[in-house]
Amino acid sequence: MLTHFKPLTVLAAAVLLAACARQPLLPDAAQPLNPSKVGLTAGKPVAVDARWWREFQAPQLDALIAQALASSPSLLQARARILRAAAAEQAAGAAAKPSVGLGFDSTRQRYTEHGLIPPPLAGALSTSASLQAGLSYEWDFFGRHQAELAAAVGASRAAEADAAAASLMLAGQITRSYLALARIVAQGRLLELQLADSEQSLSLVRQRYEAGLDNSQSLRSAESPLPELRRQALLLDGQASLLRHQLAALSVQPAEALNDLAPVLSIAAAANSASGIGLDLLGRRPDVVAARWRVEAATQQVSVARAQFYPNVSLSAFAGFSAIGMDRLLQSGSQQYGFGPSLRLPLFDAGQLSAQLRGSAAEVDSAVASYNAALLEAVRDASDQLSSLQSLLLQQQEQGALLANSQARLALAQQRFDAGMGSRLTLLSARQALLLQQRASLDLQGLTQEAQARLMVSLGGGWQEAAPVN
Repeated sequence: MLTHFKPLTVLAAAVLLAACARQPLLPDAAQPLNPSKVGLTAGKPVAVDARWWREFQAPQLDALIAQALASSPSLLQARARILRAAAAEQAAGAAAKPSVGLGFDSTRQRYTEHGLIPPPLAGALSTSASLQAGLSYEWDFFGRHQAELAAAVGASRAAEADAAAASLMLAGQITRSYLALARIVAQGRLLELQLADSEQSLSLVRQRYEAGLDNSQSLRSAESPLPELRRQALLLDGQASLLRHQLAALSVQPAEALNDLAPVLSIAAAANSASGIGLDLLGRRPDVVAARWRVEAATQQVSVARAQFYPNVSLSAFAGFSAIGMDRLLQSGSQQYGFGPSLRLPLFDAGQLSAQLRGSAAEVDSAVASYNAALLEAVRDASDQLSSLQSLLLQQQEQGALLANSQARLALAQQRFDAGMGSRLTLLSARQALLLQQRASLDLQGLTQEAQARLMVSLGGGWQEAAPVN
């Protein structure tokens, strides 16, 4: 028996070696960037709550984000991609397992009188039937099924991270738009006070002009701020409308649904005290994690392409009944069974497998380049947002001094006016100066909170990758 199979074994080994020699030489694959080269170092992780937007203590904002996360078409599309990737992963896992099937066939036919079927069946009309169970199994000697499963797992995890990134970006956009609307609404209220004071100043100057106490130049100077303030009011109204429309669209509502939304700018949100960007950014940014999983999936596809050069070894077996005449189908004499291995090896494919391997290798280089780009963008984004937030916090300190100075000037003007030593115009001028500083302070407060929201998004928004299921 051994001497009978020895030539076949030698032949199979020679064919296998010939197949291995047909694989093309590939250039060195691209490599992911070293995190230390882009400024990422080990350090204390920055804690971010997964529902970081609640720091702004705005129930309306919470409701808008909850509705958007539940109904956004882009997120529903991302969840569908997760299901599709999970199905592909399940299919890849099933390919490495035995396949069992059961079949039944029945045919009513007239058998030819001049064929292989002897009388009395020849020329007769009869029924043939078969009932058969089959089993097939392909040995994964060269790791093709394992690599296909690993590639499918990588694609599935990438889809999950993509969905998390989409959710994070959506929550960030809604938060920033909501805070911007709150800032604009508050600006509008201060602008109304400025308009009222300017109109009052104009009325006083007009009275003085009519009494001959002021000249026309003073009157023109008092009139000039009003058109600009009205223009600013119209600008703020337009910006508020656009932000309400944007929030309605992001939360899947009609454009007019939020026409009455007038959020109040919160002062309770504390600025994040992060002082640096650490290595934990690699695992907390879902876009970076998705890019890393795509590198893994592409790398495994190269292994799949390599395995195509090797033999496919499989075993098939069947057992069942086959008979002419339904009444004899389940009789012992109708039993049939069989089994046997099979080997398939590509010998000549006109370069198709080589092209597939080179294409898979190119996909790895592309995936690595995408990962490197995502990493660089993540570091730049987080660093930029941290710098912007720190700058705004410093500006707020200086603005606080300006605001305190304007408040002191107004207090002195009020005291002089109450004592009959100052004019009402001087008092109104001091109030105008204070309102300008209050608007500047309010702008900085709103921009600081928007920068804080951007920083939370750039740090991953508290997202954590789910542990793999074994």
